[in-house]
Amino acid sequence: MENLDVARTLTTLADLLEIQGASPFRIRAYRNAVATIDSLTRTLESMVENGEDLTELPGVGTSVAKHVTELLETGRITRLDEVSAEVPITLVELVRLDGVGPKKAKKLFDELGVKTVDDLEAALDAGTVQQLDGFGAKSAEKIKVAIEDHRKHTGRFQIHEAEKLIAGLFEHVRSAPGVDEAIVAGSLRRRKETIGDVDILARYEGDGTPVVEHFVSFNGVARILGAGETKGSVLLHSGLQVDLRVIPGRSFGAALQYFTGSKEHNVAVRTRAVRQGLRVNEWGVFRVPEDASPDELGKEDGERLAGDTEEGVYEALGMAWVPPVLRENRGEVEAAVAGELPELVRLDQIKGDLQMHSTWSDGAVSLEEMALACRDLGYEYIAITDHSQAMAMVQGLTPVRAREQWAEIDEIRERIDGIEIFKSVEIDILKDGSLDMPDDVLEELDVVVISVHSFMDMDRSTMTDRVLKAMAHPAVDILAHPTGRRINRREPFEMDVEAVLEAAADLGVAVELNANPNRLDLRDTHVYRARELGVPVVISTDAHAPRGLTDMRFGVDQARRGWLAPEDVLNTRSLSDFRAWLTRRA
Repeated sequence: MENLDVARTLTTLADLLEIQGASPFRIRAYRNAVATIDSLTRTLESMVENGEDLTELPGVGTSVAKHVTELLETGRITRLDEVSAEVPITLVELVRLDGVGPKKAKKLFDELGVKTVDDLEAALDAGTVQQLDGFGAKSAEKIKVAIEDHRKHTGRFQIHEAEKLIAGLFEHVRSAPGVDEAIVAGSLRRRKETIGDVDILARYEGDGTPVVEHFVSFNGVARILGAGETKGSVLLHSGLQVDLRVIPGRSFGAALQYFTGSKEHNVAVRTRAVRQGLRVNEWGVFRVPEDASPDELGKEDGERLAGDTEEGVYEALGMAWVPPVLRENRGEVEAAVAGELPELVRLDQIKGDLQMHSTWSDGAVSLEEMALACRDLGYEYIAITDHSQAMAMVQGLTPVRAREQWAEIDEIRERIDGIEIFKSVEIDILKDGSLDMPDDVLEELDVVVISVHSFMDMDRSTMTDRVLKAMAHPAVDILAHPTGRRINRREPFEMDVEAVLEAAADLGVAVELNANPNRLDLRDTHVYRARELGVPVVISTDAHAPRGLTDMRFGVDQARRGWLAPEDVLNTRSLSDFRAWLTRRA
């Protein structure tokens, strides 16, 4: 069982306890333990096997440690069974719908007998939900939309979840005797934001049955879906399906190209091959005999031109190698033929992070700790962007508190060398498009970051006008997480993204690509459009603790999917060049 499986189980227990109305301290203990588990670089399974004391981990108490050990040894937690006997475990799915919290889920269960999303949908259609205290017609409509969104994403895993869930299995495959190389293919290799299933390719000479048998013997497998000479398929405890294909070296590059996809990219590649009298499949690139009928050709008939490497496959077709992140049939085939593929931005080119939070609002550590963590990452500069006063529930900064924070930043600047700390605030765009800070505060900020956190159910025209008005303020530098989406949880709010990007180009405002894998906002197609319009993109983590800073890699992957080169990303600039950009309107 992977750490993420354990974290998910504890989260379910915490959610059920919250629905039940248990002590908030007990609930918080489980959630704190989940945060610790999410940040571990070692598996809990190996720690338990070695007899290590889990209570030495931050936030893991005696009872939680017992639950983890029990789960890893038996596959169950007795306490979870006890709670779910009183509160149906299916209510957890309701809690994760936008607009349905623990109290509402309990009320739906107690008064209407709603246990599942299907039950809730039926109750909404019958009009009984709308009659409950605390709901009403507007709330019901919001929940209906949340259910629609939920159904769209069922069965898809976020990229960071998929990585964690297959980590142990992937190492298990790599350790199989005789396996020369193993690579993850499919949408995970293309770094898509959500993953349906995972493909793993293993390079191996001879009958692949032993490798497949090794693969399906992994102790994290919940069910074996198939096992043969060259292919195995399993379902993990999380519900994620993983397929293994065992490929000989002579065809490994062709198979990797084929199983990486996307389908649309592969169709475009095969179409180009046909025009050249060639054939591309998972076994290689072949020249089609002039007198041969394509329907009569075997999988490796014809003169073999390439197959052992991906580079060779593309070269045989007169193309440059196409980075996996670009393989979506958005012009990459033509660019590869013309030698015009971009030099994509890399993680090691990022010079600073321009959105993060500290204990001044809803962050977990002090701003000094965040600054030091960023310096350890090699950054030249950061912006501390605690929330503004409209976010009262997280102690958003008033003008007075903002100036108090600036005094602390000045004091830290005096003591800490090697990193510049810019004074900033993540300023709410209010309902009417005005900004949640007076102009005298905005003028004193080093970096002005704005974003929407409220009234997300506006119609398209109203929301667009609201954001455009906010961006037009002369102090604004960056529009953060522009569409407000939460992947697999909340759809983007209605907004004319094209109009917003065009305005950003005209106004000299940068747009953020929020690197948190729960957001990845902007999406890749919007990033591509920003590049076309010449809008600078900022890749920021929105980190609330040092561990969140490492999410930068997900943002860089998304930027690469949007074809961004280093010069398209504002925070690849040196400190002096970034300072110069901040004075662009002077």
